[in-house]
Amino acid sequence: VPMASPPSPRLLCALLGDRLAALSARPLLRTAAPGRGHRRVTCQATRTLSSLVDALFNRRSRDDSLESNPRRLRPGKVSPRLTVPSHIQRPPYVNSRQRPQMNDGPEIHDEKGIECMRASGKLAAQVLKFAGTLVNPGITTDEIDKAVHQMIIDNGAYPSPLGYCGFPKSVCTSVNECICHGIPDSRPLEDGDIINIDVTVYLNGYHGDTSATFLCGDVDDEAKKLVQVTKESLDKAISICAPGVEINRIGRTIQDHADKFKYGVVQQFVGHGVGKVFHAEPAVLHFREQ
Repeated sequence: VPMASPPSPRLLCALLGDRLAALSARPLLRTAAPGRGHRRVTCQATRTLSSLVDALFNRRSRDDSLESNPRRLRPGKVSPRLTVPSHIQRPPYVNSRQRPQMNDGPEIHDEKGIECMRASGKLAAQVLKFAGTLVNPGITTDEIDKAVHQMIIDNGAYPSPLGYCGFPKSVCTSVNECICHGIPDSRPLEDGDIINIDVTVYLNGYHGDTSATFLCGDVDDEAKKLVQVTKESLDKAISICAPGVEINRIGRTIQDHADKFKYGVVQQFVGHGVGKVFHAEPAVLHFREQ
């Protein structure tokens, strides 16, 4: 995920898939350093992010206090967890005390499985498109969550984030310097914000996962450029995907494009496969392996 470097008080980032950036030069959370002998990079635990919601929404640095930067995100109130009708199939991790893990090796899907993945991916894309139409100054991310939740269950699917490692909401809404897995709350969006909406649905036993960053009102050129370059990095990475292509070319392609604009690329999070498992192999790095 490209990001402006060095980080400014208003660190803005657009996200690629499930993936993501750091809140400052010193990341809030880290994964193990990837390398040739470390092919499986563990995805960040949403449970940890959930318990650190105040830090995600209200992180300070010595030179960037709320007093010196009134646009700094403040945590809002998180409303009670929404309910899902009993007839809708739930992922195995819902109401489980065990932390979900990435599967051991890539999933191999038969024709029926591929069709199910197409259906869940199509629904996720439709929900994401709808969520984007809601982005306007004054709306709260909690209102977006409720609308997304309703659309998902109306289509007979389960909102995958809900209950995943304790995550309390049905969608992730990451505003401005909140990098990923932002928890919807009572804060209204402001003119000039950018917001990444990360939608995952569980339909017929398969997850469909997608996200995009949307502009809210009159957004400044700095934010627009970052969102544009990040989207270009994603498109370029997708364009080189084909049978026989090494997965590490994806990260190299992303970083090569980000380097042209003097953007850094976050190394603390990874992309992942989807299918019967929410976060499935392979783990996809977004940066050039050293």
